[in-house]
Amino acid sequence: MTAGAETVRLTVGQAVVRFLASQWTERDGQRQKLFAGCLGIFGHGNVAGVGQALLQNELAEQEERLPYVLARNEQAMVHTAVAYARQKDRLQTWACTASVGPGSTNMLTGAALATVNRLPVLLLPSGTFATRVSGPVLQELEVPHAADVTVNDAFRPLSRFFDRVNRPEQLPSALLGAMRVLTDPVETGAATIALPQDVQAEALDWPIDLFAPRVWRVARPVPEAVDVADAAALIRSAQRPLVVAGGGVHYSGAEEALGAFCEATGIPVGETQAGKGALPHGHPQAMGAVGSTGSTAANALAQEADVVIGIGTRYSDFTTASRTAFQDAGVRFVNINIARFDAGKHAGLPLVTDAREALTALTAALRGYAVDPAYRDRQARLFRDWDVRVEAAYHPPAEVTDALAAGVLTQGTVLGCVNELSDPRDVVVCAAGSMPGDLHKLWRVRDRKAYHVEYGYSCMGYEIPGGIGVRLADPDRDVFVLVGDGSYLMMPTELVTAVQERVKVIVVLVQNHGFHSIGSLSESVGSQRFGTRYRFRNDTTGRLDGGKLPIDLAANARSLGATVIEVRSRGELEQAIKDAKAAPADGGPVVIHVETDPTVHALDSESWWDVPVSQVSDLDTTQRAHATYVEHKATQRALLAPTGRTKR
Repeated sequence: MTAGAETVRLTVGQAVVRFLASQWTERDGQRQKLFAGCLGIFGHGNVAGVGQALLQNELAEQEERLPYVLARNEQAMVHTAVAYARQKDRLQTWACTASVGPGSTNMLTGAALATVNRLPVLLLPSGTFATRVSGPVLQELEVPHAADVTVNDAFRPLSRFFDRVNRPEQLPSALLGAMRVLTDPVETGAATIALPQDVQAEALDWPIDLFAPRVWRVARPVPEAVDVADAAALIRSAQRPLVVAGGGVHYSGAEEALGAFCEATGIPVGETQAGKGALPHGHPQAMGAVGSTGSTAANALAQEADVVIGIGTRYSDFTTASRTAFQDAGVRFVNINIARFDAGKHAGLPLVTDAREALTALTAALRGYAVDPAYRDRQARLFRDWDVRVEAAYHPPAEVTDALAAGVLTQGTVLGCVNELSDPRDVVVCAAGSMPGDLHKLWRVRDRKAYHVEYGYSCMGYEIPGGIGVRLADPDRDVFVLVGDGSYLMMPTELVTAVQERVKVIVVLVQNHGFHSIGSLSESVGSQRFGTRYRFRNDTTGRLDGGKLPIDLAANARSLGATVIEVRSRGELEQAIKDAKAAPADGGPVVIHVETDPTVHALDSESWWDVPVSQVSDLDTTQRAHATYVEHKATQRALLAPTGRTKR
């Protein structure tokens, strides 16, 4: 530390809390706290360090506050922080503190989810003694060939930044390094600072400057003029261009710029899961979802596109239909992305820049260019046909509803009721199972922040804690959490956190007695829904094909403190949604329990997803599935041809 500088004596835990409370971000001249607070669960690893510091902060009269929220599961609290960050366009997040051993390793899945989705979250896993004087301590992993290894090393490959503070003097560089990554839209993801339990309680005289308010500016890199010119020239040469809008459109706040670009040029837009809502439903160029769970409109245009303009997308296999979506022999790519890593995919022409800045520049550079009117007419016709099919999924014909068992609805009916009865600004949250695909295809988005489906990691159990994060970030919106029984059973405990914090989330709990999505996938690969139903083991066959398990998820939710409404018809569901919306804003979670038939599927996207099928099998179902797989595999594209630049 600098000699003679003004100092304050604090423990490492106290220094962490005071530092985090003084961090800010700024974009476009608007400032906001970087950390809304700290989520945590205490144990012997952090109760005397970060825990004591959070208590001291709560009781202090003149310190900046870092509010504390008690979670019920360490993985879940990371999901809450990540969802909050996404709703705040990556400008704000939470810190997460956990105890030694399993408390910390429970956060690993959340770390992976944050990094995969490029969303900022600060993780503070506790570690065993840095001094090792009491080793081995409770929950310590001993590695005979490497005495410095702890379970916290598992965070290294899952984090965009990792450091371990073995001495108090190391803390400032660790904190500053983590802030740099958290506030960099290119590098962001999970930032992990491992804090040994003894070090958390150690004191040091810290320079007071460390705790001065610090503003991290989130810049908008502008595109190179030569790159804009090359991209504009390529787009001008296109007869059938298509935009693929990813999450970067939202994080940049580029929705209006995208709308202006499309209105001027007539270029249609297909949306990824993260990019859904980039254009509102009903916009003339909005073709809906693209890829494996896409609309037939967007996928038809993708098949014939000669230039694909990717904006803020990482081109996942669901977006590209495992590289079968783009079939034009000479298809070329223009990739607008703030990260060079993503901008270079599919041998595309990279524009490494902020999405809003790029779209503004391209709109100006393309002045006078527009697609042929016949192409606009084709867009309108394709989407009109698709939207009619969506309406039929929302309101199935009598022959479908009459065939259902009493008290059972279709999943399309459930989604349709929620979509039609929710307000335009209400947010739908989902993550895993069959519903993300159905939402991607069917949901009509009416507001830029109203669609929140975690599909980068597609983590079961994300839904309820994610919904809490969205509601904390945007308390003026109702949040509808759509979750299947399989995913609900992974992480129902955060309902208790919602009760504790009086966070109103409306959970639509869909009971279909098994894994709907994986059951369908199992059928498609010839595995006959094996191991995907919630059934008793058959005493005769020894297989899991007996009667349904007597699981009462409504009673489970009620026991956790939620208000529960059970419905058995469309009319009851509609009334339950209205009642849930009318419930007090501070009344805690409302759970609507509804049963659906997992064998009634939503609309076919007429697309593909590459999941390998056994090459040899005794089962006829698998043999047929493999033959189909080979047919699809033949349509996969390498997408390696270089996109040329304009000659000068």
